[in-house]
Amino acid sequence: MPLLSLATGTSGGLMDVAAAAGLMVPGHGARRVRRPPTGVAGYRHDVSGESFSVRAELRRRADDVTKAVRVVGDQVEGWLPRPSVSKTRPLDEVLTELDALVGLEPVKEQIRALIALLEAQRQRRNHGLSDVAMSRHLVFVGNPGTGKTTVARLIAEIYASMGILPRNRLVEVDRSGLVGQFVGHTALKTRRTVRRALDGVLFIDEAYGLSPVGPRGVDFGAEAVEALVKLMEDHRDRLVVIVAGYPALMREFLASNPGLRSRFSREIEFPDFSTEELITIMHTMADDADYLLADDVDGVLANVFDKAQRSPGFGNARYVRNSFEHAVNRHALRLAGDESGGADRIRLSTLTGDDVDAAARLL
Repeated sequence: MPLLSLATGTSGGLMDVAAAAGLMVPGHGARRVRRPPTGVAGYRHDVSGESFSVRAELRRRADDVTKAVRVVGDQVEGWLPRPSVSKTRPLDEVLTELDALVGLEPVKEQIRALIALLEAQRQRRNHGLSDVAMSRHLVFVGNPGTGKTTVARLIAEIYASMGILPRNRLVEVDRSGLVGQFVGHTALKTRRTVRRALDGVLFIDEAYGLSPVGPRGVDFGAEAVEALVKLMEDHRDRLVVIVAGYPALMREFLASNPGLRSRFSREIEFPDFSTEELITIMHTMADDADYLLADDVDGVLANVFDKAQRSPGFGNARYVRNSFEHAVNRHALRLAGDESGGADRIRLSTLTGDDVDAAARLL
């Protein structure tokens, strides 16, 4: 809902401010900018168009409305639900879950190296040694479905369990959570999102969407990046930012602002899953959904995954998810066409190689 509409019907709200400024408010009487009569002091008649003093007055009134938008935005923020704070487990339990993830060995190695560094710094502080100032913000690069969001949640819990951050909180957003629709709205929206993530982790998925595609003046993404860079510095002790996306696009994103690259100390690359790892993920999904995979399924899956186009943008676990859901649908159709009567528990829960093969043709 646009912020202007939030003030509808309230005294002293934005509608009053806009009306006082002489601006047109769609749907509310369509009040237009009042032009002063000829001869009013401070205005000059200009037959060639609007005079400079009139334009200056319009800009001043527009600034007044922008300030009012910020005031109402801060009030609206108080109405929004705070992000949930999850219970923090001991570090060993979090690392056990990390190790249980399929594949991602380079990612696990870098996270353990990060933990070791943070622990060494903590012990140095305990012994009165100087603390090396370093950024805790991270860059995740990799194709879709490689576990970036899952690992971001674990990072938030790791930081909380180590006392790096006060709370196990993860606020996940994309471009729409940071970029506004009109001048002055983007900085407000970015500030509000960062405020919600304080004492936790702000995870920006597909962060490259903030990089302006065309000329700088036609996209508010650059304004969001500028605001984010400043807020990361202002709240460096209370906020960790993780940005994620495709490798090539993330390089362009990090180069889009002179101060952005230096804010991130570590880049973690998420590799694509191998065929064997994709099969393991399929088994995990089936087990979680109370399905069984017949003996011939692994061979069919290996053939399907080997033939899958592993180009940039390959879906990885998302591709497996789609395969599994299509196989479940084919299984249901097979049971519906069975005229032998009701199915037993085994038949209701077993996916066959034919189900998976038929599903693969739909991908």
